[in-house]
Amino acid sequence: MKYVIKILFFLIIILVGIGYYFKNSGDHVNGDKWVGAGILMASFVLMPLFIYHRWKNKKVKDYMLTEENLKKMRDFNKNEKTDNC
Repeated sequence: MKYVIKILFFLIIILVGIGYYFKNSGDHVNGDKWVGAGILMASFVLMPLFIYHRWKNKKVKDYMLTEENLKKMRDFNKNEKTDNC
């Protein structure tokens, strides 16, 4: 999965680069198409794959503000304040 994400990233960079090359040489229509294809791939393919890859096998409950986690944060802040004095 890591290699797929890297390959897609470089492919998107190449697509955007080709698009700006076309735009710079005067062919704005094709340049906009290449840049748009790169941005669409980044938004709808690369980003969801990256988010899935990073959140795979993680407990979502650890990142939610539940009563248990709020209590842990309050206790941590109390301990930190007493340690600094």
